[in-house]
Amino acid sequence: MPRSAARPGPSSYDAVYEVVRLIPAGHVMSYSGVARQMGRPGLQRMVGYALRALKDSRGPAVPWWRVVNAEGRISNAYGPELQRAKLIAEGVAVSADLRLDLAAYDAEELVFARLSARRSQRPRKVG
Repeated sequence: MPRSAARPGPSSYDAVYEVVRLIPAGHVMSYSGVARQMGRPGLQRMVGYALRALKDSRGPAVPWWRVVNAEGRISNAYGPELQRAKLIAEGVAVSADLRLDLAAYDAEELVFARLSARRSQRPRKVG
């Protein structure tokens, strides 16, 4: 019997939002970096789908504008100028052609450290 690919559900999207909330102002991460920090490398498209699915009420609490493509470019087709303006307001230098220096602003190591600290504070199951 062939296995069907399960579509990512709300809990997968919540995992995306958890990681994106940890990106500090003035920094960015790539879609693939977010997927790696979720423990789901290779699912960068799902990260994009999750960010696109944000509702206005949750949008401000999840800094979606801090996620760019792996080349350091804003690839958001729905509001690239808004994303650029938000990043510039946080001190990220973004060119007119929507590019930034990903190496200079990448937060993946910071997010990894924050996630590691959270995971080490969780109570361990005894059993």
